[in-house]
Amino acid sequence: MYVPCRHTTCSLIYYKFQSELRYCVTISTLSYTQKRKPEMGTSSSSMLSLLSIILLLSLSWAASDSVHGAFLQCLSSHSQPSHPISAVIYTPDNSSYSSVLESYIRNLRFNTPATPKPCLIITATHESHIQAAVICSKKHGLEIKIRSGGHDYEGMSYVSDAPFFILDMFNLRSISVDIEDESSWVHAGATIGEIYYRIAEKSKTRGFPSGLCPTVGAGGHFSGGGYGNMMRKYGLSVDNIVDAELVDVNGRLLNRKSMGEDLFWAIRGGGGASYGVIVSYKIKLVQVPATVTVFRVARTLEQNATNIVYKWQQIADKVDEDLFIRLILDVVNDSRSGEKTVRATFLSLFLGSSERLLSIMNTSFPELGLQSSDCTEMSWAESVLFSADFAIGTPVEALLNRTRRVQYHFKRKSDYLKEPIPKAGLEGLWKKMIELETPFLKFNPYGGKMAEISPAATPFPHRAGNICKIMYATNWHEEGSEAAERYLNLTRQLHSYMTPFVSKSPREAFLNYRDRDLGINHNGKNSYLEGRVYGIKYFKKNFNRLVHIKTKVDPGNFFRNEQSIPTLPYEMLADL
Repeated sequence: MYVPCRHTTCSLIYYKFQSELRYCVTISTLSYTQKRKPEMGTSSSSMLSLLSIILLLSLSWAASDSVHGAFLQCLSSHSQPSHPISAVIYTPDNSSYSSVLESYIRNLRFNTPATPKPCLIITATHESHIQAAVICSKKHGLEIKIRSGGHDYEGMSYVSDAPFFILDMFNLRSISVDIEDESSWVHAGATIGEIYYRIAEKSKTRGFPSGLCPTVGAGGHFSGGGYGNMMRKYGLSVDNIVDAELVDVNGRLLNRKSMGEDLFWAIRGGGGASYGVIVSYKIKLVQVPATVTVFRVARTLEQNATNIVYKWQQIADKVDEDLFIRLILDVVNDSRSGEKTVRATFLSLFLGSSERLLSIMNTSFPELGLQSSDCTEMSWAESVLFSADFAIGTPVEALLNRTRRVQYHFKRKSDYLKEPIPKAGLEGLWKKMIELETPFLKFNPYGGKMAEISPAATPFPHRAGNICKIMYATNWHEEGSEAAERYLNLTRQLHSYMTPFVSKSPREAFLNYRDRDLGINHNGKNSYLEGRVYGIKYFKKNFNRLVHIKTKVDPGNFFRNEQSIPTLPYEMLADL
């Protein structure tokens, strides 16, 4: 797209407008001309400035083209003849570029004409493509963004203000299940829905503790923790990972033995993209019953939701570890009065029969009033679809669907609840939610296995002492920055209301619920100090160990994003 210069004397000169592509060209000089006021005169000095700007732009474009040409040549020279990388490179002039880019953007906030776009996309199909991408991006100074499923809530895996390209892992998606060994090797680009399906295909009594959304990519999900309906029974995904393959900053393909236990520890919950490119994980399968039981029960404030939610806080992390009861709070219209009210929905997976579930619920949580008619028995694989809001009876093949079911703009934030919110606090929460109307809350209970694992066992530190993790969620369809700012502000207001009731010093957060509000790293001279701001919230005491490992394996901070693990500043290197 081209637009004419606003200056009256250069109406025949066209600048390359970068709001659509913005790839690998500095925009500072362009911004200068676009900000000039129309009423400015055509003095010789302004004409000189204009000519200087044109010259600078020309030089910038020429240098950029040179860099890109050298980068592409480097990729080609490091490509194996049996696996040519040229077949998986998409540049902006390729007809499939936009569709490849947009296919794995899950948050429409980061899919606008003004969103910075990558110089190119590499859809790796072989480990050598990853190695070439790392070696050449390091050599030519292009930032690498690593994307597996695109569910990064803040777009950090596919957006940057610096010249960048995307290493897209979605074609690396093989899954090999070994029932005898009770394990599976999983490529980073495989979705967790595909993993669930391939396990169920081999055994009806094996599963894996992981997420609720089938289209999430394994690479990012596992490396940030990976939680789901079975975490009270078996812990997180990272608690059940026994090996991994990673391409490091030098382009070497490493496994657990060759990378060492420190790095293996770091990529199981510390964010793999800070340390290298995760190629695959070896996961340990877990036992599941042939039949599990699910229920979804909703209660409004008029149906005693306040007392029921208050009691849920007392028991959710203490009931039988086979039972996981998620709580969702949202604003709806009361069916009788038509007035706005808060609805509490209890969504559950029980690893057992409905008869045993009812016995446990009648003893531990009679306030909900669960009935046998509320309960449905099904296979574990079918329960994954139920938890992802598919209709009961949906074929398990739906787990293989990688396409987006719904597209919208959204914002997510997180918290950890250590003590029950008192009833007065809940009453205030209802009032605030009805006032804000759009944001909703999800509470995921802890306890069980989560309380037994040491907070230092993996980088994920949120273990014993937590009742639950809280997600703040807001979705919207309106376009534009004004609408985005309005909905972002609504989410922040609800988060602010909860301040007295959640964790403190630090106010903890979950890495896989990326949240730019917690702090941004510009990866400059203050990288460590900036990284510590959000790092302590995500990792608590584990942050310092992550920084030390990062400094050893990637001292130049090549693998970085706006919330990556920083390296130690020079003056602190003596501590290593």
